[in-house]
Amino acid sequence: MNEGTALVAIKALHTVVWVFFVACIVGAPIAVALGHLHIATLLVALVTFEALVLVLNRWSCPLTGIASRYTPDRRENFDIYLPRWLAKHNKRIFTPLYVAGAMYTALEWYRAGTSS
Repeated sequence: MNEGTALVAIKALHTVVWVFFVACIVGAPIAVALGHLHIATLLVALVTFEALVLVLNRWSCPLTGIASRYTPDRRENFDIYLPRWLAKHNKRIFTPLYVAGAMYTALEWYRAGTSS
């Protein structure tokens, strides 16, 4: 596989992974609202695992390091198919949404436990 093809494959994979985790972040409060606390908890847990991976990798996706081997480009979106502004502000946008969804999930678990 040549470097250009490898970079395209990594960017595509990174984008698919990003979409998956954004779906988890958005899906958790929706699952709670629909009364599916177990599903919401699973979604929150998946994102928590992703956050742990990022923390252990100095707040960078491991795919970013792999993509950097194939290009000297270091723009915010060199490693993913997102608009530059979204790649740049990704953590600022989605971290508060994740925290809010996790808190909502925890609150509804608490309410379910105290109403019994």
